[in-house]
Amino acid sequence: MDHSNFSRRFFMQQMAFAAASLSTPGLWAEELTTTPRMTEGPFYPDKLPLDTDNDLLILNDSLTAAAGEVTHLSGRILSAAGESIRNAFVEIWQVDHNGAYINSNDPRLENRDTNFQGYGRFLTDVQGRYYFRTIKPVPYPGRTPHIHLAVSKNGQRIWTTQLLVNGHDQNAQDGLFRRITDPKLQKLVLADFKPIKGSKTGELAVNWDVVIGWTPADEHEPPIQGGIGKPEWRQRR
Repeated sequence: MDHSNFSRRFFMQQMAFAAASLSTPGLWAEELTTTPRMTEGPFYPDKLPLDTDNDLLILNDSLTAAAGEVTHLSGRILSAAGESIRNAFVEIWQVDHNGAYINSNDPRLENRDTNFQGYGRFLTDVQGRYYFRTIKPVPYPGRTPHIHLAVSKNGQRIWTTQLLVNGHDQNAQDGLFRRITDPKLQKLVLADFKPIKGSKTGELAVNWDVVIGWTPADEHEPPIQGGIGKPEWRQRR
């Protein structure tokens, strides 16, 4: 299978579905609940990779893909009023199939899969949509499987959270997940990783909308006023 063509086709299908849902009358009749904030953690990349695109499986022009269950992650960034957050930078970062981050302080770094990008970014479109090709997250000592996600707008980090695998056995024991004490809010950071029909290699898809406590500027806002906001560890300096 041509993975690049499959990814593009899947992306377009997901975007078409999102566009249809956004046009549904009365969809945002009630204010949406914001996705709980979750910590950035200690392993945001202290040195970004040269390749920071939204395909975490292939580094630059490499012919060798990263190990792991291929996952297509898509969704929308929305305000509590259901407004699309366009031209926002969405960042994700996660451990590789061996449980290692691309951070020089990670004790598991020597076992890192050098074919895994570990970090990616995507600029949301006019309907707030984002898309990444990555791997299904795996557990490592002390944490249930998760993907970190941060949203930046106009050069400022405005939301940071994490996506967990719905139904995973380790969720209930995860300290950070347990800090979210309301079961209804817990559901907002959980998503199903579903097999893609027709994929001969067992690829997965997950759709996760992130609702943030931020109101878009008016329609006359310049398209992009800034890039990626400072990560938490740099803000503390």
